[in-house]
Amino acid sequence: MRTLIICGGVSGLALAEALEAQGRDYLLVEARGRFGGRIQTQQFEGAEFDMGPACFWRGQPRIAVQVKRFGLAVLEQYSTGLQTVEDGQGRVQQVRGFASMQGSLRLEGGLSVLTRRLADTLPDARKRLNTQVEGLCREDGQLVAHLVGGETLEADQVILALPPRVAANLKFEPALTDTTNAAMRGVSTWMAGQAKAMAIYDTPFWRHAGLSGDASSRFGPMVEIHDASPSQGGPYALFGFLGVPPEHRQDEQTLRHHIQAQLVRLYGDEAAKPAMLAFKDWAFDPLTATEADHAPLYAHPRYGLPAAMDGMWEGRLHFAGTEVAPEFGGFIEGALEAAEAVLRKL
Repeated sequence: MRTLIICGGVSGLALAEALEAQGRDYLLVEARGRFGGRIQTQQFEGAEFDMGPACFWRGQPRIAVQVKRFGLAVLEQYSTGLQTVEDGQGRVQQVRGFASMQGSLRLEGGLSVLTRRLADTLPDARKRLNTQVEGLCREDGQLVAHLVGGETLEADQVILALPPRVAANLKFEPALTDTTNAAMRGVSTWMAGQAKAMAIYDTPFWRHAGLSGDASSRFGPMVEIHDASPSQGGPYALFGFLGVPPEHRQDEQTLRHHIQAQLVRLYGDEAAKPAMLAFKDWAFDPLTATEADHAPLYAHPRYGLPAAMDGMWEGRLHFAGTEVAPEFGGFIEGALEAAEAVLRKL
C-alpha cells in the first residue's frame, strides 16, 4: 500500500521516517526547494537564526526524544538582565521582571538542524522537492495527485501534512462536503499571520549594558523582542515579532527603516547598524498562509482534528500537521504528535 505525504515540514518528515523504519511504501513531496516548512533559518557567517518557530519547552516528550537520538545541542533562552519597555508614546525604560521567554529552549544552529537530520534519514527515492500538488482525485480505486506542470502521482492513501486552510485551496474530485470544507477553512494556521525581523550584530552590546534583550513595545513596529544569540561565540542577534497588520507591512523598505529606528530607541546607538537585518513575513507565503490568516489572533487557538476532517474519502485521506494535534497544537511538539496520531491510522 503506497502512501503519499504532501508537505515536508516536521510532521511530514517525522511520518516519512516512521514509514521508512517500518519498510512501508511511501513518497514525501514538498513544494518548496527545501524541507522544513515553517522552520526556516537565516544563515550569516556560519551561524543560523530561526525566522519561523524557534522554541520548545521542557515537558514536551516527543521533541526531547528527537533531540536525544540525534545528539542535538540545546540552549536555554537568555534572560539575564533588565527588560526594556516602550510605551505608546515611544518612551523607553528598563525594568526588572520575569522574562516572557524565560525557560524556553532552542537548538544550537536553529530548528532546521532537526529537519535536516530527519530529511537525511530518508532515501533520495522517497523524497522530492519542488513538487507542488494542485489537486487530488479518486480514479479507479486509486488516489491521484495532480502536480503543477501536469505530472500525476498515484497512491492508496494520502496524508495532507500542510495547514488545513492551504489544503482547502487544492482541487478535490469528487468535491469535499461543505461541512468538511468549512472545517478546513476554520482552522487558524499557526504562525501564518506573523512577520519576524532578525537583527544580527558582531557583539551582544545589550548584554554588556545589563539588558536581557527582552523588550515589549506599544509604539512599534515590533511588539515583542528577544535575544536570539547562540550560547557561545557570535554572531549575536535580536529578533522581534511585528505588531503591524499584514496589509500595512508590504512596504519592506519602510518597515526596515522603522525597525532600525526602534532598535536604537530600545538599545542605543550600537543597534543602529546591524551586520544583517533579515525579515520574513509568513502572511505572504502562499505555502503557509491564506487571506483568512491575515486576521489577528488574540489567543492561542484551540487545535485538534475536527470531526468533519476525520476519515475523509473512506479513511484514505488524512491530515497531519500541528494544527490537528489535540494536546500540543501550535507547537513543534504538536507536529510530532500529529504525525504519531496519523501513523496509528494507516
